[in-house]
Amino acid sequence: MPQSALLLLAAAIGLVIGVVATSALRRSESRRAEKPAVRDEGVPEAAAEVLAILSSAYVVLDSVGDVLRASPMAYSYGIVRAAEGDYPRLASTQLMELASDVGRNGGFRDERLTVRRSAQGDTDAVIDVRIGALGEHGVLLLADDLTRAVRVEETRRDFVANVSHELKTPVGAITLLAETMEDAAEDPDAVRRFAERMQTETRRLSHLVQEIIELSRVQGSSALTDAEPVEIDEVVEEAVALNRNFALGSNIEVAVGGSSGLRVFGSSSMLTTALSNLISNAITYSDPHTRVGISVRRDGGMVEVSVKDQGIGIAKYHLERVFERFFRVDRARSRSTGGSGLGLAIVKHIATDHGGEVTAWSMKGQGSTFTLRLPEMGRTETITVGSRTLEVSANPRTTASTDAPGDERPRPSDRPSGKGS
Repeated sequence: MPQSALLLLAAAIGLVIGVVATSALRRSESRRAEKPAVRDEGVPEAAAEVLAILSSAYVVLDSVGDVLRASPMAYSYGIVRAAEGDYPRLASTQLMELASDVGRNGGFRDERLTVRRSAQGDTDAVIDVRIGALGEHGVLLLADDLTRAVRVEETRRDFVANVSHELKTPVGAITLLAETMEDAAEDPDAVRRFAERMQTETRRLSHLVQEIIELSRVQGSSALTDAEPVEIDEVVEEAVALNRNFALGSNIEVAVGGSSGLRVFGSSSMLTTALSNLISNAITYSDPHTRVGISVRRDGGMVEVSVKDQGIGIAKYHLERVFERFFRVDRARSRSTGGSGLGLAIVKHIATDHGGEVTAWSMKGQGSTFTLRLPEMGRTETITVGSRTLEVSANPRTTASTDAPGDERPRPSDRPSGKGS
């Protein structure tokens, strides 16, 4: 809030409060007979109306730092707490010192602080605080919660650092190979060998850039502007087709089964990308001559598309992180196959944008099952897609269950969820 605006606000509230906010009156025993949520007796109704229009959290204190009035947001941010049987107080020693200094010396103070949201200290809040004097009789504290903005900025910095690191590896390898190939210009076999390795690193770099672009796209606010009824059968067919050559080259069988005729509301291309990523991961982490099973079913108004492999499995302590950006369970294997660690993060964003979720079940040596759960498009339903609520009308075809041969994946109710951050 600009200093001029705060000065006007402080003057207005200070005039209304006047001499009413005296310490002796507030500390009288008659006031302690009841336990109020806030000391409204120190803030006249007209001043309370002025405070009520503020978008910031606020706390009104007297000149010695006792709380006269605090907004619900001030409690939510952890700025003010009320102990059992006592009046509310500022929760932070640093805030108390700032308020006391302003109460004695007047003027304004601006600070950015980290405070505990609760007495148990389970989470922190980052707040911008401005404290100003209210005439000679009080102090006004205004606070804005910047926790989300700070975390977004931290995530952005981490993302940039990770991208820089991931790009550095293939670029460095290509540079080294080019220099080595130049030195071996007279050896055709060596040149051919280095050229093949350069092609491998180039493909890896191209794949990484493509996935960064894809992640940026699905994180965009307009990712679902083209939402429409989507046939899950078509999504499965297209995703399998995209991975057919990869599966054949890896000697992996891909089997599809389950219900047919199910529909959801969203983006066909995004859902195909999500399912294709799950299938690609399943093939990547499976041994040759095994099978990847894809099954579709309806479950309580949700459409479930599960991808089960017979691969190496994922340890429990890794399972909780598999949806994090750039996280890879087996870095050596990911690098050899060109994995970027972004595929599952993309799947998670797409699922969330469609009002659904993606879960993971796995056990070392027994393979993994990733399940994409999306709201089914029913006859007349209200579906939340991203930030929009849409009412859609459809007549889904009759479904018939034909489970994929040998698909013995645990049912969602029987297995733990491994959601990422």
